[in-house]
Amino acid sequence: MNQNCLLKVENLSLCLGGTKILVQLSFEVRAGEYLSIIGPNGAGKTSLLRCLLGVLSLNEGKIFLRGQPLDTFSRKKISALVSYVPQTAPTGLPFLVEDFVALGRYPHLSFLRLPSEKDRLAVQSALEITGTAKFARRSLDTLSGGERQKVLIAAALAQETEIILLDEPTAFLDPRHRVDILQCLKQINRQKGTSILAVTHDINAAAAFSHRILALKEGKPVFIGNKTELVHSKVLSSIYETDFLLASHPEANLPVVMERGSLL
Repeated sequence: MNQNCLLKVENLSLCLGGTKILVQLSFEVRAGEYLSIIGPNGAGKTSLLRCLLGVLSLNEGKIFLRGQPLDTFSRKKISALVSYVPQTAPTGLPFLVEDFVALGRYPHLSFLRLPSEKDRLAVQSALEITGTAKFARRSLDTLSGGERQKVLIAAALAQETEIILLDEPTAFLDPRHRVDILQCLKQINRQKGTSILAVTHDINAAAAFSHRILALKEGKPVFIGNKTELVHSKVLSSIYETDFLLASHPEANLPVVMERGSLL
């Protein structure tokens, strides 16, 4: 296995309730890579993340983490290598922000051991990188949706894993918080070298921030490659069953796509 490969999926198939969710899916996540997963609703994107976390059992295929089968790892060991950010932050949790972020240290703590200076520094660093240190002493429930999402990312960052999995991290956010989240993920990936695997419906964000993009349709991989190959092919029209227009970003050397008829 390539030494640069952190996570490898081989011929993964998943069936739930008699329905095929994922079919013969193979790909890898490389060290320091930002990989986006796109596809229409029902393509199996969230189910794939749950498989990568060891939450769902596979019907066929293998997942390897650092060259070893995922099913040989304990839940705690997986959590020391892979962290997860859900689509929305839970509400009603009686935590201060810094206390919630500190929960990300649990894979590194042994029974009855108090948090160390290393744990405290990891939490403080995560708060600062994500811009959440300024409301560290506030309750989670006093934050906006975008602020809570950044706290979830901070908790994943405090976990100090090699890979962060994210399920639509900018869903339901206003433009300002959407940009904040994307820039935060870019900083984590570029400066800390953490691999990012992000499910998203935002094709333009995937093209702007990703090294590679994986496209799914009906649980099957229909494309994996760079953004240029994606937007200049007919893959988008095929997987979303709609026509797209292609333009150039006015400020950056980036392609921009939009659905044909979306402005009519």
